[in-house]
Amino acid sequence: MAETIPPDVAHSGFENSTVPSLVGARAEHTSESSHAAEQAAVGSGEASSDARLDQLLHRINQLRVGVATPPAAVERAAQDENVFFPVEPSNWSATQLNESEVEALCMKFLLACGSATGIEVADQVKLPFKLVEGLLHQLKTDQMVYYRGTSTMGDYQYQLTDMGRERARRFSEHCAYFGSAPVSLSDYIDSVGAQSLTNQHPTAEDLRRAFNDLLLNKRILDRLGPAINSGRGLFLYGAPGNGKTSIAERVTSAFGAYIWIPRTIVVDGEIIRLYDPVNHDEAPLEQREGLVNDNKVDARWVRIRRPTIVVGGELTMSALEVTVNSSTSICEAPLQLKSNCGILVIDDFGRQRMSTDELLNRWIVPLEKRYDFLNLPNGKKVQVPFDQLIIFSTNLQPKDLVDDAFLRRIPYKIDVVDPSEQEFRELFEMMAPRLGFQYNDAAVDYLIDQHYRPLNRPFRCCQPRDLLLQIRNHCLYQDQPPEMTPENFDFAVANYFAIM
Repeated sequence: MAETIPPDVAHSGFENSTVPSLVGARAEHTSESSHAAEQAAVGSGEASSDARLDQLLHRINQLRVGVATPPAAVERAAQDENVFFPVEPSNWSATQLNESEVEALCMKFLLACGSATGIEVADQVKLPFKLVEGLLHQLKTDQMVYYRGTSTMGDYQYQLTDMGRERARRFSEHCAYFGSAPVSLSDYIDSVGAQSLTNQHPTAEDLRRAFNDLLLNKRILDRLGPAINSGRGLFLYGAPGNGKTSIAERVTSAFGAYIWIPRTIVVDGEIIRLYDPVNHDEAPLEQREGLVNDNKVDARWVRIRRPTIVVGGELTMSALEVTVNSSTSICEAPLQLKSNCGILVIDDFGRQRMSTDELLNRWIVPLEKRYDFLNLPNGKKVQVPFDQLIIFSTNLQPKDLVDDAFLRRIPYKIDVVDPSEQEFRELFEMMAPRLGFQYNDAAVDYLIDQHYRPLNRPFRCCQPRDLLLQIRNHCLYQDQPPEMTPENFDFAVANYFAIM
């Protein structure tokens, strides 16, 4: 039989090879009794019970000796999404953080809230309680905090001492941030490499699924496919109203649905906030029911839908650099960093508040090398991944906006042309039920014969939707059911094309 594990050894943090595990003891016992079990013809129900007991003992042994092996739920999720999955750190070395950095976050949090339990502090900084508990105990020894009272078993209510408040104020003067503990830059770079768009190769079926709510002819899809697979930049150009922005916004759907990003990263002591609820859509893992949650995910990371960030005429050079809030000293990541492993759409390219030359000179090297350099507030320049598909959408001709050197770095230029008459009719047929109409082919014939052919008016993909919205609003005002009639089309055209 395996020897009993002394309590002081079981909690000393030794590796499994040093301490006989409960799983090993159970396995040895099972091996010794296997012959007797066969003779007794143990039923399948008892065997199933033994298997469940084995799993429970294995779980208990992992918790006792601090094994950092990802649980089954984590492994399954990693297989479903990508090879990357952030596993909860089991020690300070795994966090790649200096304990003093986390100490500052804990003290600033206690300064802001007055008092908190150890579990609340750990939840705030997104680190395991067993790591934060030791840090708080050291702060108690250093007389920076004191026990205000007891909480749940093994936990206390912590409050800063006068000396602790003074130190916390100095920390806040340097940087007011006291949220999630940051992730190291090296860990972030590894995560981008594991979740890169260049690792995925969408097929024609993936593109049809991504654009199933748009009417795109096969020629455009066949040109989009190689461009998307390249993971490089592309131009979408053509007349306004043909769906360039709609196409760009749906490209992300052709890739894997989710990625993991850190809430913040740290570079040479500077904390940079990366997770942005405005541009990122959080998609947390489903929580298991029961007392024990085996989704041991590193809470410093957040699972989001693969990002699609769209910027237009409001884009300025400051949005492409690390910005610092002057009052809080908190750094904000630039747009290209927030869009890593996703899509960055520069809409209405050529109409930004910054000149096209200024923008293109900023990105001419990153587009080719796939890495960027950022200037930190302390004056240091660091290299970061530049790993997104950049889509330039414009109503202007690309050759009128940029020079040949830049066009060479954007290998795909796709002209989004006007729809044919048949496609124009199909758009009406598609949009009518969505907007509450019953499709009327005769009314569309009237519209084309009276308002398009005589004037040589070009078809645009947006016009069926826009004209039907004009009719619907008119019918609502008249308290009538929405109908596609010649008279209603005359009213809609008079409004829509008044100065066009």
